[in-house]
Amino acid sequence: MTSSSPNYLQQLEASLELFIENVRQLGIVVADFQPQGQPALNQKITTLVSLMQDISAVRPHVEDIQVPLEVCDYIDEARNPQLYTKDCMEKALAKNEQVKGKIDAYRRFKALLLVELGKVFPHEISKYRAYRGENGVATSPHPSMQMP
Repeated sequence: MTSSSPNYLQQLEASLELFIENVRQLGIVVADFQPQGQPALNQKITTLVSLMQDISAVRPHVEDIQVPLEVCDYIDEARNPQLYTKDCMEKALAKNEQVKGKIDAYRRFKALLLVELGKVFPHEISKYRAYRGENGVATSPHPSMQMP
């Protein structure tokens, strides 16, 4: 993305907003069409074509921007697409909490397993603890300790 991309994005946004408003106005003109409204209809169509050309001109500068399909779903459901980021963050935080809970459970399991194994294999567990150090990270290879 180039440093001038925000300008292109703003230009695209403005063109899209004008396009949407003109399509809305065109729908009103067409829904209640009167022969004397033909010049207004022609002007709206000309404006739409011009706006499409503006959008097409900006396209090469913004085509590398990827928008998740879920954002389109938000728009289709008449929801604010800016809420998509908030929802993603909330889902990520929930998943983070879930994973953190699993990590904590595995740590507790490891501690209990070492206690129970220490009762059955005290010599081997003391070698293992010496090999792994206090924080559970291997400090140096122990010749008598063969770890898979």
